[in-house]
Amino acid sequence: MESRPPAAAPTAAEARVLDEAVGPRSDALDTRVIRRGPDRRHLLLPALHALQDGVGWISPEALAELCARLEVPRAEAFGVATFYALLRTEEGPGTAVHVCDDIACRVSPEFREPRGHNGHRGGESVGVHPSPCLGQCDRAPALFVQRSGEDQARWCATAPVAAAVEGGAGRPDGARVVASGPSWLTERIGLVDPASLEDYRARGGYRALRAALAMGPEAVLREVADSGLRGRGGAAFPTGVKWRAVASTPRPERYVVCNADESEPGTFKDRVLLEGDPYALVESMTIAALTVGAAKGYVYIRGEYPEAEERVAHAVQQARRRGLLGADVAGSGLSFDMEVRRGAGAYICGEETALFNSLEGFRGEPRSKPPFPTEAGLFGRPTVVNNVETLYNVPVILDRGAAAFRRVGTAESPGTKLFSVAGCVERPGTYEVPFGTRLDELLGLCGAAPGAVLLGGAAGAFVPPAAADVPLSFEDVRTAGLTLGSGAVTVFDASVDMADIVERITAFFRDESCGQCVPCRVGTVRQNEAVVRLRNGSTLPGDAGLLDDLAEVMGDASICGLGHTAASAVTSALRLGLLTAKAAAGAGR
Repeated sequence: MESRPPAAAPTAAEARVLDEAVGPRSDALDTRVIRRGPDRRHLLLPALHALQDGVGWISPEALAELCARLEVPRAEAFGVATFYALLRTEEGPGTAVHVCDDIACRVSPEFREPRGHNGHRGGESVGVHPSPCLGQCDRAPALFVQRSGEDQARWCATAPVAAAVEGGAGRPDGARVVASGPSWLTERIGLVDPASLEDYRARGGYRALRAALAMGPEAVLREVADSGLRGRGGAAFPTGVKWRAVASTPRPERYVVCNADESEPGTFKDRVLLEGDPYALVESMTIAALTVGAAKGYVYIRGEYPEAEERVAHAVQQARRRGLLGADVAGSGLSFDMEVRRGAGAYICGEETALFNSLEGFRGEPRSKPPFPTEAGLFGRPTVVNNVETLYNVPVILDRGAAAFRRVGTAESPGTKLFSVAGCVERPGTYEVPFGTRLDELLGLCGAAPGAVLLGGAAGAFVPPAAADVPLSFEDVRTAGLTLGSGAVTVFDASVDMADIVERITAFFRDESCGQCVPCRVGTVRQNEAVVRLRNGSTLPGDAGLLDDLAEVMGDASICGLGHTAASAVTSALRLGLLTAKAAAGAGR
């Protein structure tokens, strides 16, 4: 593909899309010549999205033209285009319907096993595809629809496929948000117009930014560190330490990145924050940037969250128009602006260095550490990268003070925590509770059925009966041999075939492995094969030992967290006997 360009030129429609996405060719020089100038490779993924949205697929001719304009080798660009599930390099139906068949949706009474097929409805070509978790677990069963062409659109739905394709029927209602204790992170959701900057400011918005500007960067760094805030994306790294490292670097060019590529099966809390209170993200990132000395920020939102993307982009636009972003933020003389970027369907891009590669226009493959992002992150510059929920805690800390923040929760896990609760529960939704709330108390709030509980999503573990009352804090779940992960709590009652759930988890990791390192690339496949054999009764001698060996090798030798945790749920399911019986009544309760 690299040495032989397509014989044909891009179509007029493709050329128009590229003109809007990256601009026309700068000159008529030989496209094999790489010229010096600003690196525009970071526009590759947005341009591929533009082709997908506007034309319906990425043809060889359009890709070659895009590469000529961005000066990117065609072979590398093809590798990027084929990396993501939401991009197509072969012509197909103009409308694609992605039907979730992951762990939360498949236990819904309305769930129907999706079968991939192409067809027509009302003169429109439609392709239906099974999909991993869409982050709509509180609205299960879920669909995601992509429509390309002049009437391009993307939306999520809960109706049957036929109704969803019509464009309006079956769109999900507002999210259920429940707070038991301080509602610091969710207090505005459902009470303000997410599009209204005036509503946000009337309920305390931008009070924290004013405080940060009055305090100065050093005082903000001390306050964040004194609060004990730790990352809410799964790693639980101290936020103050991360910010201090970037603020202290001698390199002047720095970045702030929000990781909103929430793709862990069973997790949807970040989507609820972004859809219901988008200005809080803009304010939080502005505080982070002015504190560490960054002039530019990026929000990387998963491609299956069109409503969140639209609302955050609108909030950025309004904040810029009102002088809260740009060359003179809130009259401070300080400069910061931010940009919204869309993911394209790759779970691995939730890993921070894979996210950097995706933003830069490369395949979303993790980088080896060190160097860490605080030293060499986005574009090789010092970078603060935080999860959505982590950032939403920053205005709370500056508004109420670190001491007040520490009075909620536990000594090692101060503040509140958001949990995405779904599955066999009466009231699925996002629950904000103080750290230290017991698991059985949370399950009581949501009306969970007796059965198995998966804590931490597909990368988490099934909870043994003895740990049903474990306090939900970083230190207590670690002592119990569990993990909070991203805050997903998925419940399965006695009617659920748990072997089917475990097999689906192994298939998820098999499909989502980026394939860069051998332990993960091979181990996730072999793990899935062994679980399939266990489930259908065709086990081979040594399968049990094989699963233990795979868990050890993937945990020790994989490049990133996907491989490290790919066996966690399987190992815990084997320990609890969930693969030997159809149901797991009593497990985790």
